Amino acid sequence: MIPAWLYDLALCLHLLGAFSLVSGTVLAGVGFEAARRRASCAEIAILLGLARIGAALVIGGTLLVGGFGLWLVALGHWGYSTPWVDAAIGLLVFVVVIGVVGGQRPKQARKLAAALPSQQLPPSEELRALLGDRVARILNYLAVAALLAIIVLMVVKPGSPHQ
Repeated sequence: MIPAWLYDLALCLHLLGAFSLVSGTVLAGVGFEAARRRASCAEIAILLGLARIGAALVIGGTLLVGGFGLWLVALGHWGYSTPWVDAAIGLLVFVVVIGVVGGQRPKQARKLAAALPSQQLPPSEELRALLGDRVARILNYLAVAALLAIIVLMVVKPGSPHQ
């Protein structure tokens, strides 16, 4: 029998990771979408810099969520063969993969916007193309949808008896 405080500690750190992951996703998404609507490279660079902070929160949150989530499964009474646990793990891997791929264009856009010689100039066609990349946007929206699905799985725990 594990001490209750140990399970509570793992749960607290798992939830801290979840908050970081979700808030980082929101910050990165809002920063990117706001940057797409700006008329100067300086504004775009600043907003994409905020999106970069969001990406750092996502990375930290993902590590906490993953590590402490796996520990919770080991400490708890679910097990790794529980369908909702397996689905959540699979979705988290999916989020990481498509998030990395979908984040490449915004990263390139941030670097380009910061490197342009006169920050007050309007964005170049290349910068606009990076900001408007449909594949990157679709992948990022899919990552958000998968995150929402993970949250639903964590809250509902389909097929598990209520506790």
